[in-house]
Amino acid sequence: MERKKYKLIIDTDPGVDDGVCLIYALTDENAETLLITTVVGNIHIDIATRNTLHILDILDKDIPVAKGQGVAMHRISDTAEFIHQKEGLGGYIPPKTTKRQIIETDAVEAMYNVLKNGDGDIIPLVLGPHTNIGVLFERHPDIIAKIPKIVFMGGSPYGLEGYPDHVSFNISCDPEAFQIVLDSGIPLVMLPSDVGRRKAHLDEAYVNELKNVNDLGKLMYLMYGLYWEPGYPDKRVATNDTCAYFALVYPELFQTKKCKVTVDVQDVPGKTFVEFCDDGNVELVTEVDRKNFIKLLNTHLQKLNHIKIDF
Repeated sequence: MERKKYKLIIDTDPGVDDGVCLIYALTDENAETLLITTVVGNIHIDIATRNTLHILDILDKDIPVAKGQGVAMHRISDTAEFIHQKEGLGGYIPPKTTKRQIIETDAVEAMYNVLKNGDGDIIPLVLGPHTNIGVLFERHPDIIAKIPKIVFMGGSPYGLEGYPDHVSFNISCDPEAFQIVLDSGIPLVMLPSDVGRRKAHLDEAYVNELKNVNDLGKLMYLMYGLYWEPGYPDKRVATNDTCAYFALVYPELFQTKKCKVTVDVQDVPGKTFVEFCDDGNVELVTEVDRKNFIKLLNTHLQKLNHIKIDF
């Protein structure tokens, strides 16, 4: 099957699930990442940026990294260190310094420059809060016309039968920024955390076996070791951000449904509601072929035996 090669800007807050997603996305021949931007979310901006650079060091990839917003647009939001740990990568402790360094341009201006000079085919993949994107659209509204689609992880069909009543961390960190994204009219692909947690999760046996695959598998095993999802009777790891990337590049593994999305910015900040309709500009990911999703993860990881890590 011949695939389209996607041009991406990855906006991220690594974070365990972000870090794993970066490994898959940056070693996938079906995508070209032109820029990585960091944002506060799972962890503080300096740690998120360091973790991004460290992953590039491991993968030996030279991709521009721009440091982004360190606070939400109109509020102070908590981080998620309680699940990602203080250094952000779960049970793996990265070095304090990195070989690669950030570019001088801040994330918003770097995004603007890349998108402005592109051909209108560059897709932002938003793995954390929408703060950088919200600031970009406020500062440079002309760039909206150059963005064909945004794929993001976050949100929940709150109150819908069959879905948990869940307020997404990524949206609640900066609901005002997400409102700006919704108002932009850009086509969106929304990967709710329900998919990564309940439909495409990794079980304990799978995680334990990762350490025997190769060095990157061992890295994931260490990261996942302190990243078990709370509130479930079994030990499981969510694949939220990796699902968002795969939903773009391997859409045959996923089912989507058109809808309109609204977000609460006052009473319960970040609570999202969906209304299924034929003219909605949001494609909500509703299902995943878990068996073939896991198979693809395995196949991809096994191709990376050449990457060695000094643990």
